[in-house]
Amino acid sequence: MPPSRRDWTTTELDRLTRSFAARWLVLIALSLACLTSWADDPNDVIMIAHPNVRVDTLARDTARAIFGMRQRTWPDGQAVSVFVLPDSHPIHARFAKSLLDVYPHQLRLAWDRAVFSGTGQAPNRVSTQAELLHHVASTPGGLGYIQRGYVNDSVRILSLAK
Repeated sequence: MPPSRRDWTTTELDRLTRSFAARWLVLIALSLACLTSWADDPNDVIMIAHPNVRVDTLARDTARAIFGMRQRTWPDGQAVSVFVLPDSHPIHARFAKSLLDVYPHQLRLAWDRAVFSGTGQAPNRVSTQAELLHHVASTPGGLGYIQRGYVNDSVRILSLAK
């Protein structure tokens, strides 16, 4: 093989290798940027309540009992109206895992058990966070959860005692 042909092949391979490596670096950088923007921040999902609810903080066990539909009243005796997003909604999954420390299917099993046994009812399901915010704000004793960015002055933010 003539020397000029061999030099061209080596140069072309070096260029292709650098191009391939550069593309992979760009792909990795874009992937990391996407992952960090989609990262689950447990602080971005919060519990909200109707303004007339006199509670500022709920213990995790109390929150689990209320969202599991085992506790039907607030600590002061007022009736609770629980609002949730659909099981497939990513905010519902993040709320269940991050704040309640249960899996969404465990909540569904508890709700189905209560409904089918006739001992309780399922929470009120809404389609969107905006709808959930509206229902909690307009229902005395209402309780739900949304991303922090959806909150306005029409509801009270509840913290979780750890």
